[in-house]
Amino acid sequence: MTIAAILRHKGTAVASVQPHQTVADITGQLASRRIGALPVVADGKLVGILSERDIVQALATHGAAALDLPASALMTTKLSTATRGTTVGEAMRMMTDGRFRHLPVLENGALIGIVSIGDVVKARITQQESEVDSLKAYVAGSA
Repeated sequence: MTIAAILRHKGTAVASVQPHQTVADITGQLASRRIGALPVVADGKLVGILSERDIVQALATHGAAALDLPASALMTTKLSTATRGTTVGEAMRMMTDGRFRHLPVLENGALIGIVSIGDVVKARITQQESEVDSLKAYVAGSA
């Protein structure tokens, strides 16, 4: 199973923010959308990602002043990304090894989606259930 299958089910609509937007504005978006991270896009290009973890670390360091900082000051810029062809197993390994929960999906350099660890785990469970069902049917048919 690939990331393309997840995006077919989930959709490709991606909320994003711009580098100049403040943390206060972004936290409102995270809360209202009930999501844990937002890609940061400038001139149509993915330049970073801002997560709840980034914001909590900024609050611990800067206190309430962190809310006035722009996304560009806190965002993670060293990003791992996927393509539609990335397998669920590859995505899971990237996310586990990199210790992050949101994986941007790019096509020809453009952001076309984002998958969370929850999306990847759900897809893997569905894949394994399908494999178990197939094996059960095979064993029952050959008995």
